Amino acid sequence: MAVYSVTDPATGSVLNTYDEITDAQVGEAVDAADAAFRGWSRSSSVAERAALLREVARLHRERREELAQLIVREMGKILEGALGEVDFAADIIEYYADNAEEILKDQQLSIQGDGTAVIRRSALGPLLGVMPWNFPYYQVARFAAPNLLIGNPILLKHARQCPESSAAIGQIFHDAGFPEGAYANLYISNAQAADIIADPRVQGVSLTGSEGAGSSVAETAGRHLKKVVLELGGSDPFILLSTDDLGATVQAAVDARLDNSGQSCNGAKRFIIADDLYEEFLAKFVERMGAHAAVEPLADDAVLGPLSSEEAAASLQKQVARAIEAGARLALGGGRSGAFFEPTVLTGVTEQMAAWSEEFFGPVAVVYRATDEADAVRIANGTPFGLGSYLFSTDAEQAARVADQIEAGMVYVNLVLADSPELPFGGVKRSGIGRELGFLGADEFVNKKLIRTA
Repeated sequence: MAVYSVTDPATGSVLNTYDEITDAQVGEAVDAADAAFRGWSRSSSVAERAALLREVARLHRERREELAQLIVREMGKILEGALGEVDFAADIIEYYADNAEEILKDQQLSIQGDGTAVIRRSALGPLLGVMPWNFPYYQVARFAAPNLLIGNPILLKHARQCPESSAAIGQIFHDAGFPEGAYANLYISNAQAADIIADPRVQGVSLTGSEGAGSSVAETAGRHLKKVVLELGGSDPFILLSTDDLGATVQAAVDARLDNSGQSCNGAKRFIIADDLYEEFLAKFVERMGAHAAVEPLADDAVLGPLSSEEAAASLQKQVARAIEAGARLALGGGRSGAFFEPTVLTGVTEQMAAWSEEFFGPVAVVYRATDEADAVRIANGTPFGLGSYLFSTDAEQAARVADQIEAGMVYVNLVLADSPELPFGGVKRSGIGRELGFLGADEFVNKKLIRTA
């Protein structure tokens, strides 16, 4: 039987293992979720569900130190980042509690003829969530909070390396007062997840993960006519066209690349620099990237910790080596020790190289020279991905013009690391389907029922 395990990325030590549950236990979990939908979901009010979420947010804050330590040892997140993630998860959950009535109020329609018409939002039923390891709490919060507010029970399959953080989340929902079946943390296999998707009582699935995982889940969901939300990979561009403070812009670029040790789907990965700024930007960027060594995640001054596993670091090192063999130039780094990967900067990547269209999931930045605005847009849009993007310009008209042309689900102008509970998150192209966070995140798995009255 396959296991879920806690393997400390900093040491490679296996600290704990957990067995998958049986098929019979999976069936019991789906039974309980269906019962919660037919009972609790239909009998509880929006205000009551919001109150439960508010308690979940409070418990996240109360247990933040314990929760943070769990993901430090599960996936190597630096302590400051782990604490920040717990706080952000609490903020997301509280956002949905605070805006519950507005999110779920009837939408009045202007109609032709007499009478009234409204759109009334109601729950669909149990949902499966398949969550990744890179943000164990944040990812669950942005999926579970709006759907529990609506009344959709949650069946949660977390990443295999996050068994203890996922169990801690499940305990919080239980301790907050959610009834049996409303939220279930499940140690299950991919095959068992496919069986859950196929169950006619389960109404949809949300996955954050790789393109391969997304394709597989979408195929299974499509076969059974189930709604999907997918948040997949990203190779987000950071476009610099002009600046009145190059030092601050370079620092923003470094922060955007090294956040979560470079393991963010929407982290800036490709740095597209206007020709007249390229040389000075590259010199400063290499200097500041090189100032951050990968260190133990509990170190007081940690900016960059280990990657999620030694296997992940080895894979990234091979990816960098392939790019260099194909003609890319190494401006910084490229090495590793165990799961600790050096900040790395590549230049000279061309459209003929695989590296042009790949995602580097770690502290690896690729810097491009753009001849003009149009060339910058061409480079930015030249990958299969379209998750987020970052645009720096001192010209407001230029910024608006370029933002309209970028093929991405999100554009941040003159700022980075500005995610917030009210801002929708999601991409286009091969970066996914649907949105999470904000009001749009609460509008994916709902019955938008028309009620027309004479």
